[in-house]
Amino acid sequence: MILLDAILRSAINPALTLLPAKMDSDRARVEILAVGLQESGLTKRYQVVHGDPYAKGSARGLWQNERGGLQCVMTNPATREHALVLCAARKCPFDVPQVHASLEYDDILAAGLARLFLWADPKPLPDLDDAKAAWETYLRCWNPGKPRPAEWPANHAAARAQVLS
Repeated sequence: MILLDAILRSAINPALTLLPAKMDSDRARVEILAVGLQESGLTKRYQVVHGDPYAKGSARGLWQNERGGLQCVMTNPATREHALVLCAARKCPFDVPQVHASLEYDDILAAGLARLFLWADPKPLPDLDDAKAAWETYLRCWNPGKPRPAEWPANHAAARAQVLS
């Protein structure tokens, strides 16, 4: 799929180069892509409210992160220093409101922070072919208000196929 290839090449892969090598894996790529598909279809840069394309909800970026989640990643001892490095590399002040605003336009920053959301999870990333465990990881890390479980298998399968192609 062209969209997934473009997101991998222009956002996820560059983001992973800004983080420690131990955070870079096909498992991470699959989960990040699947979450992006689930959250925004990798097309919406802000949360659309009540179907109004001009009304912005509280989530930003292709991974639809909210300020509370960013606050957690930016203060968690396991991710704080990595978030600092990522923000510095993207020339974004290390400030929750500014990072939140930047997610709408900086896909590399958004992908890097998506990886840090996953890194903060105490459980390891699921095996590449374990869509059920990947779903559980998504639920733990994103805590979606409207999870839409029926869409996950196709999103996970598309992400897996893209990463392994």
